[in-house]
Amino acid sequence: MKNWPIQIEPSILSGDFGRLAEEAKRIEAAGADAIHIDIMDGHFVPNLTLGPRAVAGINKATNLFLDVHVMIYNPFDYIERLVESGADRITFHFEATEAVEDTLNYIRKCGVQAGLAFCPDTSESFIPKYLDKCDLILIMTVNPGFGGQAFMPEMLEKVAFTRDLCNTLSVRQKGVSAKTPEEVLSLPPFDIQVDGGITDVTAKQCVEAGANVLVSGNYLFNTPNMKDAIGALKKLGAK
Repeated sequence: MKNWPIQIEPSILSGDFGRLAEEAKRIEAAGADAIHIDIMDGHFVPNLTLGPRAVAGINKATNLFLDVHVMIYNPFDYIERLVESGADRITFHFEATEAVEDTLNYIRKCGVQAGLAFCPDTSESFIPKYLDKCDLILIMTVNPGFGGQAFMPEMLEKVAFTRDLCNTLSVRQKGVSAKTPEEVLSLPPFDIQVDGGITDVTAKQCVEAGANVLVSGNYLFNTPNMKDAIGALKKLGAK
């Protein structure tokens, strides 16, 4: 995986909630690939954060891709509102609904990307069923709910399992085709995202395990120069 471009998504959860528009512009100016927006309901996780109106406000302030990560029960009920607010991808939790496949299908039907997240305690054995039904798998590297938690190194095995599975099944990014074996090998990889405790040290470990989309909150927002920090993380994708 180290020869693939690495996508960096600062989590605005770690930003100043009183200045969301300014924080969005700061993230864009720093060269990020997307803004990661965490939405929590106080039930699926013990925290309350942003909602569709905040997504809409952030969308007005930036042209960046908005990756909305919903940590809520019954995510199906929020899809249309989030799409209308400007979400470019909606990622929900496998553990939050019994209608996983229907929710993935409806997100795509609404014209945006669909992601599926897995909590640390959830077995990787559930992942294979959904690889061809979503655009991204999110492996949580902390228990969801709060920023600033310590990275869980045991999740690296789950990342590696997912990448090996993608490689074995030749799962690639949707919307890209190839006719020859050489072209297949050159296609972008299926997106595997990690979120939680991502720093320069843990990011390197995740990339080596097979992740290509890194979400980072406190590390990027507390660094003296976010642009330099993002640039350094992106270089992890180079040989």
